[in-house]
Amino acid sequence: MSRTLMLWTLWLTLSVAAALFVLGVIVYGGPRSFLLIGKTTSGHHQIELACDSCHTSVFGGKDVLQDACVNCHGAALKAENDAHPLSKFTDPRNADRIVGLDARYCATCHQEHRPGITATMGVTLPGDFCFHCHQDIASDRPSHKDLAFSTCGNAGCHNFHDNRALYADFLISHSSEPAQLAQQKLALIDFINKVADPIKIKPLAAADAKAPAEYLGNPKIIADWAADAHAKGGVNCTGCHTSKTEPEVWIAAPGMDTCKSCHANQATTFVEGKHGMRLRDGMASTKDGPFDLWKAEKLSPMTPAKARLPMKPEVAHQELTCNTCHSSHGYDTKAAQVTACAGCHNDTHTQAYFASPHYDLFKKELAGEAPRGTGVSCATCHMPVVERRDEYGTKSVFVTHNQNDNLRPNEKMTRSVCASCHGLQFTLDALADRKLIDINFKGSPGVHIESIEWAKKRAEERSKARR
Repeated sequence: MSRTLMLWTLWLTLSVAAALFVLGVIVYGGPRSFLLIGKTTSGHHQIELACDSCHTSVFGGKDVLQDACVNCHGAALKAENDAHPLSKFTDPRNADRIVGLDARYCATCHQEHRPGITATMGVTLPGDFCFHCHQDIASDRPSHKDLAFSTCGNAGCHNFHDNRALYADFLISHSSEPAQLAQQKLALIDFINKVADPIKIKPLAAADAKAPAEYLGNPKIIADWAADAHAKGGVNCTGCHTSKTEPEVWIAAPGMDTCKSCHANQATTFVEGKHGMRLRDGMASTKDGPFDLWKAEKLSPMTPAKARLPMKPEVAHQELTCNTCHSSHGYDTKAAQVTACAGCHNDTHTQAYFASPHYDLFKKELAGEAPRGTGVSCATCHMPVVERRDEYGTKSVFVTHNQNDNLRPNEKMTRSVCASCHGLQFTLDALADRKLIDINFKGSPGVHIESIEWAKKRAEERSKARR
């Protein structure tokens, strides 16, 4: 064989091998970073290598992507009474509107892997996109005559999807509220106290512990459990360390499925948020391939090292599961509300919390100097107690573990959190003040949002017109 033929053979062999490797990675997973066509948004970067979670098929185009969007975000949009639902754009009367902006598809406004044009909330359209449907708004609302369409989404004005805190009726009905409400306590706390009191379960003590001898001989573990909410609620060691199907098998380290068996809402919302989304069903780094070259493997849990926010380096590689914030046997929810958060987060907002009025209130509640529900922790605002109803109308009240659901845009917190203690004008001003947010709301807002004045003025003008 000539040297030239050998080189051609070697080149062809390497090219085929490389092509097969790339094809295998595309189909079955593995080191896919080189396939990313651009930096992923902050909302999806945690799962960017689970390509199949969005690109479920190579066929189908934007309809396939749309199904993936709805699969993850559809329930949340429905719960927040989406101001621009799909039905609005499939209505034949609005057919002309989708010519300029086809809002039937999420990808029209939110394109992934386009860092050069990605703005707040992952929007990849120019900031004046409202013009396509509302170009004649000034004829209906003279107050908007000289406003640029690029300002529609400014803080305190309009949110495309969740506009519940900015509807005119809501603004007017809360227009006269003082900055600090007379009664300041956590929303739904009365409901929680009412439900908790009637439950009479015999609490368990250390002597009641049921576990293998090797664990019963560990006084710290037993003492932690006996002082924990699980023991007080009648949950023995076997409740978490065994299963109903194999009660004789001791599970040394119960996983999230065990937690989910009792805390379904918390577990479900955990995998919807930034902390747990890598553990959501279907999030896989690889799937089974031919000749056992690929093995199905789920994404590993999120770690602070993978975050884009400032985090403490000493916990960079700590995996986030239920037991990360709720320690193995001492399930102290108070610690989980602040200590666990500050154990990882290292941004200015978190650091400033410990010098804020909110933290003072939290300390008073812990000391028993203030009623339950009057303290303000990290979780009070970012993982609040929420009310949900299932398809049968059954009401559930629980701590959501999906911080996305209440954080962006931050006006989402208006109804679910801020309105428990503060008037609406103060709330809108505070949430629009970036400097005040950075110092964790220590002080008064330095900006003023005019939405309430505008809503009242429009209501007065319409009232005069009807006379």
